Amino acid sequence: MPEEVVNTLPKEERLCGKLRVSALLSKGKWGSTPHLRYCWSLFGSEDERNRILVSVPKKFFKRAVKRNLLKRRLREAYRTQKSLLAPCGICLMFVYSSKEIADYQTLRDEMAAVLRKIAKLAARKSEGALQEPIKGGTGDE
Repeated sequence: MPEEVVNTLPKEERLCGKLRVSALLSKGKWGSTPHLRYCWSLFGSEDERNRILVSVPKKFFKRAVKRNLLKRRLREAYRTQKSLLAPCGICLMFVYSSKEIADYQTLRDEMAAVLRKIAKLAARKSEGALQEPIKGGTGDE
């Protein structure tokens, strides 16, 4: 019986800890959309959960109310669309990078595009990791 997709964001799916965040920042791949910068890396195994970190810099929004609003919108956009990613241990960080407050639908569309792109790249990367041990030995490559 297949597992039902649950639209929750439990503590186990939040990226926390200095070592994990610094590992993501040093080894991760960066990308951007009009309102977001994101960093992602494939760290885990097939059965590990994906983890997410959301940040809104104080540089753009001095008031905590606005920063919290944007963080809520980003987490909600991820939570409702996280099924686009296979649970294979991907760590994600989203940094809001625009000076204006975007509406929820705009952030949701950008989040969907980012998650589709990461899913495609992660699948390609994991396929490449499976094929690497097969190479070598003959010098034909």
